[in-house]
Amino acid sequence: MAGANRQTKNRPLPHFFTPLVVLFGFALGAITLAMTTGSVSISKQELWQVLNGSGDALHRTLIFELRLPRALSAFAAGGLLAVAGALMQILLRNPLADPYVLGLSGGAAVGALIAMLSGLSATAVSGSAFIGAMVSAITVFGLAHGTGSWTPTRLLLTGVVIASGWGAAITFMLAVSPSDQLPGMLYWLMGDLAYARSPWPALLVLAIISIVMLPLGRSLNVLARGQMQASALGVSVRPLEWTIYISASLLTAFAVTTAGSIGFVGLIVPHMLRLVLGNDQRLILPAAALAGGALLTLADTLARTLIAPEQLPAGVITALIGVPSFLYLLHRSR
Repeated sequence: MAGANRQTKNRPLPHFFTPLVVLFGFALGAITLAMTTGSVSISKQELWQVLNGSGDALHRTLIFELRLPRALSAFAAGGLLAVAGALMQILLRNPLADPYVLGLSGGAAVGALIAMLSGLSATAVSGSAFIGAMVSAITVFGLAHGTGSWTPTRLLLTGVVIASGWGAAITFMLAVSPSDQLPGMLYWLMGDLAYARSPWPALLVLAIISIVMLPLGRSLNVLARGQMQASALGVSVRPLEWTIYISASLLTAFAVTTAGSIGFVGLIVPHMLRLVLGNDQRLILPAAALAGGALLTLADTLARTLIAPEQLPAGVITALIGVPSFLYLLHRSR
């Protein structure tokens, strides 16, 4: 145990450079594909001309007003979900934990649906979704904490119960909502990036949380082995757990606000990265940001081109990818 921990702690950071460069190239390729693929195909040369400030006017409109904001929003949401999933798996010490396990998605969905039923603007819908997610996070944490301290099991069970309550509220709202508003509400619940126009807040949060978590990598490695081991090795367990919980809640809230409810990204991406790269959180967290962003960008590109001119919700594609991947991981773990 001590030897394994010492080996993780002394692992030189330059060894992280190669996989992160590969993942960065993969993410850049996914964003490039998203900008060149669609009802109007744009070659790489034409894309380069547009990015240099020249090129056709139609291409400039397509890139800067439609495809680039949508691709960056998908990348930001995927990165947020993947990093949140990695953090939740450390916090709960449960490899099946994902960003929605604590009812954050349900709270965001209720907030967004209330805004939609009230006829508010898209900005207000996003703001309501964020408020709903944070209300859910505060409620779960308050109930799990109670008058004493919370444990991962208590936090998980409280989140499952709260998520069930949000699910009942969503079903009721869908049942009583006007029929003309149902399609938009259902698409949002399945994860839809068609109206994503401002990726910068989500990208900023992703960058800040990743930078904040990087110096905590060694402590996260120890905490992943258990509270008792972490305390014995001098880690301030409770403040670190609070930091993880708040960070994961904030990441999930911004992801849901940006792209709606999209599943499996936060569950599958950290699993796959650990199979390939090991379990050093100093590498897993930035790798999850890049891999999760690239995965959702590719899924959204496929969603809007698979049955064009009709568009599928990106959440449908991630579910089609995530279900067989998850079953394969379960089979491999046996």
